[in-house]
Amino acid sequence: MTARFNYEEAFSRNLGWVTPEEQQRLRGKRVAIAGMGGVGAVHLLTLARLGIGAFHIADFDCYDIPNLNRQAAAFMSTMEQPKVAVAARMAQDINPQLEIRQFGDGVTSANVGQFLDGVDLYVDGLDFYAFAARTLVYGHCAAQRIPATMAAPLGMGASCLNFLPGQMSFEDYFQWGDRPEVDKALRFLVGLAPASLHRGYLVWPQGVDLAQRRGPSTSMGCQLCAGIAASQALKILLGRGKVMAAPYGFQYDAYSDRYVTTWRPGGNRHPLQRLAMALARRKFIGTAPPQAN
Repeated sequence: MTARFNYEEAFSRNLGWVTPEEQQRLRGKRVAIAGMGGVGAVHLLTLARLGIGAFHIADFDCYDIPNLNRQAAAFMSTMEQPKVAVAARMAQDINPQLEIRQFGDGVTSANVGQFLDGVDLYVDGLDFYAFAARTLVYGHCAAQRIPATMAAPLGMGASCLNFLPGQMSFEDYFQWGDRPEVDKALRFLVGLAPASLHRGYLVWPQGVDLAQRRGPSTSMGCQLCAGIAASQALKILLGRGKVMAAPYGFQYDAYSDRYVTTWRPGGNRHPLQRLAMALARRKFIGTAPPQAN
């Protein structure tokens, strides 16, 4: 016998942690996710299982062999297939009633308005080095008062930052400006997790090369990110409970069994951040930091 999909039955086990009324509210929400790689696809699948009813997803890339260590939709059977198409197919296999709009060219200045049109939340799944796309999306979110959540995989853990309407913006926190890409990478690395809980077990530093856009990753970090991002999404979309927003953030590391919250007023302007960036520059780049603007 072929099972027939029924929304209420499919997500009935969510009830208890959400009310029936809240589940129907989630069904009516629309979430945008840029990037269907390391964390983007697992964000999509986790939120689909939460019962979110509509998504905008973007990625210009296809799955490749180096994706197999961490990306939820990367299988030998999906090699060389577009990430958005594969991820959409998997999500609709969970909920055939999903509305999914695919942006196969990624997020660009030409389509960012459409990508974020009518969405209730943006969830960041972009590659670490997607500087232009990230600046574009977060700038638009701030202008359109769209809440955004970012859960980043770091080592065998995850860090989280939320950027909410009327509060500190992405650019105010990270201070990218028009700096060179290697400086943006450094600022992003340090700003994501001021506590650096993952730093103590980096056993092969040669795996990190900011100038060459190379860094290590784990499936554990990506999976943890999905749980964190979906939990933040639930709170934001339903207006339930306190949501920490930048300059507050938090990091959980499963390897060191530690959890910390951080507060960095001024973001990367904060003295502790400036010191951390100088130390990271010496370790990963080996040159003196430029003079502050």
